[in-house]
Amino acid sequence: MGWFGCLGLAAMLLAACALEGEAAPVIWRAPAGEPLWEEVTLRVDGRPAPVHACRVSAVPLNQVWPGYQRPMDQTEIAGFATWGMAAPVTVEVTAKRPFRAVAVRPSSRGIRPAVRGRTVTFRVDRPGPLTVEFDGPRGALHLFPNPPETGAPRPDTPKVRYFGPGVHRPGKIALQSGETLYVAGGAVVHTAVSARGATGVRILGRGVIDTSEYEREKGGGCIRLEDCSDVRIEGVILRDPDVWCLSAFGCRNLTIANVKLVGLWRYNADGIDLCNSQDAEVRDCFVRAFDDAIVLKGLRWEGGYHERPVRDIRVSRCVIWCDWGRALEIGAETSAPEFAEIAFRDCDVIRTTHIAMDLQCGDRALVRDVTFENIRVEIDPTNPAPKMQSSREEQYRDDQNGAYVPNLMVIVIAGNPYSKDAERGRVRDIVFRDIRVTGGKEPDSWFRGFDAEHDVAGVLIENLTVNGKRATSVEAARLSVGPHVNGVRVVSR
Repeated sequence: MGWFGCLGLAAMLLAACALEGEAAPVIWRAPAGEPLWEEVTLRVDGRPAPVHACRVSAVPLNQVWPGYQRPMDQTEIAGFATWGMAAPVTVEVTAKRPFRAVAVRPSSRGIRPAVRGRTVTFRVDRPGPLTVEFDGPRGALHLFPNPPETGAPRPDTPKVRYFGPGVHRPGKIALQSGETLYVAGGAVVHTAVSARGATGVRILGRGVIDTSEYEREKGGGCIRLEDCSDVRIEGVILRDPDVWCLSAFGCRNLTIANVKLVGLWRYNADGIDLCNSQDAEVRDCFVRAFDDAIVLKGLRWEGGYHERPVRDIRVSRCVIWCDWGRALEIGAETSAPEFAEIAFRDCDVIRTTHIAMDLQCGDRALVRDVTFENIRVEIDPTNPAPKMQSSREEQYRDDQNGAYVPNLMVIVIAGNPYSKDAERGRVRDIVFRDIRVTGGKEPDSWFRGFDAEHDVAGVLIENLTVNGKRATSVEAARLSVGPHVNGVRVVSR
């Protein structure tokens, strides 16, 4: 082989090595002092990966706002792991305890694990959140495979607050216009992040923002935005907020992508709340919440944003586990001129407690042009019934003997304990399309208006499938249509 041939062969080998290096998963070490979950061991493409600990709800026992710090005996410790991947990987999970059955969710991913002894092996072909559940939902492992990270800033970049691998306690972080908060993989930042009246804010990375060290109502959640525009939040893991986890009030031009919310166990620990905001996108996220998971609201308070509409909101490719409340929701507070041009698409609700898709018009807003499309809802064989706690000493007891099933679709116009407007609203042109339900039990749905003037008009249910059976009528859809509801159609195409 001549000189040029040798050079060519060397170049090919270097290219192959580079390609192999790009395909290898990126696994970040857990920093010293970060609690780990030792109920399982995890390997990704044969390499050990740390499993972080997170506290989650164990039972659906809640306390009305403002409640108090939740007793620990209502919670349990679970685990999560994260890595970066540019090519398919093999995941191997070995459980410390024996188990009879294992499930990898969402079921729509079609992952059928191989089991040998206490070791579960399966292939992950692309990024996207998963759960591994041994004998049901208790003690679950949450997996967060990420797409390759691009455009990460350098530590010395101007207007960047950079946190590299390790545990950090900077106190509360208030971001200003043009600033970026970057949390690198392998970093855990104990903080509560906020921005007010800012534009061009970025919150990026593959690390963890943890608000566990703040008492209830002392932190303001993991991330709180108010009157901000041109905001992008991408890639980070949010753990253990003191109240609502990620909230935006009166914001515009907001993107929330590949954000993972886990360890939400405290009372009123909503997931993502978009309130009186416009032009917002939520995509490729995982939310496990102990209250409503992804919810759009209109809130009235002194100096607030209740004159701003909720408009042009897009939620897509998200995975939802709701330990209390509603999975995908509008309301219950709807203090705004209108809610319009809203779409929830291509989402998996792997578990919910009250309702999978909910529209509660409790205030004056006109709610129109809302679409729920390609939503996949999984119903467990047994669903613990939610209970409101009457005292600190009350223990959770499910007295329904396994009969409880959460609702699938609800539309209601009515005052509620959170209503601030004297007038009720109206609901127009709502679409539920390509809704697929799987599980041992079939959920009910119900629609209700308020009066002849404040009514629900124009609801299309198209291609609703429950355990493989298409619904072609209101009765087959297990739908109760109440007063002041007009123009409901159930069709199969």
